[in-house]
Amino acid sequence: MPKSVRREAGASRARSVLSAVLLVLTCLLVPLGTLAIWAKYEIGDRDSYVATMAPLAADPAVRSAVADAVTDSVMKEIDVGPLQGTVESFVRDAVRSFTETGAYKTAWKAANRATHDAVQSALDEGGDSEVTIDLAPITEQIKQQLTDDGVPFASRIPVKHTEITILDSKDLGVLAKSFHALQVAGVWPAVAAAVCAVGGVLLAVRRRRAALACALGVALGAGVLAVLVAIGRSLTLDDLPADISADAVGAVYDALTETLRVTAWILIGAGLLVALALWLGPRLRRSRPPARSAG
Repeated sequence: MPKSVRREAGASRARSVLSAVLLVLTCLLVPLGTLAIWAKYEIGDRDSYVATMAPLAADPAVRSAVADAVTDSVMKEIDVGPLQGTVESFVRDAVRSFTETGAYKTAWKAANRATHDAVQSALDEGGDSEVTIDLAPITEQIKQQLTDDGVPFASRIPVKHTEITILDSKDLGVLAKSFHALQVAGVWPAVAAAVCAVGGVLLAVRRRRAALACALGVALGAGVLAVLVAIGRSLTLDDLPADISADAVGAVYDALTETLRVTAWILIGAGLLVALALWLGPRLRRSRPPARSAG
């Protein structure tokens, strides 16, 4: 075999190997890039975090958990003797009624804004600390409403830092331990995924086949991300303490990870559609009847 032919064959093999490596990296970087962007620009950004949590103000499980926490906190601070049960029932009803108002939604946003830094710290550092929302802004509003309604001793209720646990950071596993690294990475894993995908296709000897593999790889990587989000939910809800509402924690987890789930399914759909188009294209062209020559 002539040296030129051997060199060309060796170059083709090298290109194929490098192309395969780049396409595998694309598969790995797709979920990592999506996680990094989510961590930095949705969870790490205070305004985005508050906007993500805002719809939970209307969630029945979260409203119930807030009502229970605020009621318990208030009743620990007032003693009305034999009327304790009656007042507690009145306070609980008042809190539940308050959670249906626009003022509650405003207070809920204020509470999430105030606790964002604590959430960020817990996710950065991992460990066994709880992720909580400080309900003091809501308690302040309830105190004013109870005072206006003439509830005995309501004006003496101290506004303490009543907290509701929404996540236990130890249940976030690897994500909690590597959260800071994901935020530092930011958009770069996604950029690297795009570069690897383009490079893998351009270097390939058979580019259409490489593009097909790349599309399937993107769909596979996104599928892995969707599975990880589902597993994370299961781990988060497992073995919760009895005083923590599983429904409320589930609602919070779903709200925080909604972007991840939606993005994963978009990437799965896009990858499969591109792969289908690349697979069907040549077959459709071959099935067309030959064009008749003029004359």
